[in-house]
Amino acid sequence: MLGGSVYPFMFAGKGGGVDHGLATAIFWAMSAGLVNGVGFKPRFFLWRWLFSGWSCMFALLLAAWLRLT
Repeated sequence: MLGGSVYPFMFAGKGGGVDHGLATAIFWAMSAGLVNGVGFKPRFFLWRWLFSGWSCMFALLLAAWLRLT
């Protein structure tokens, strides 16, 4: 997230506009990393899956794929 704050054009698409898919994937990865990093484990299985370490890795890979395509 520090990279996005220093260089916000990282979130720009090929046409110069905002790439909402990329931003969503990065924000999901950031949220999952924060929730999982502090050791919080949600009780509801859907939230537990969305904020797990595996979903953080998946969101980062998705963001990289969206950025490179």
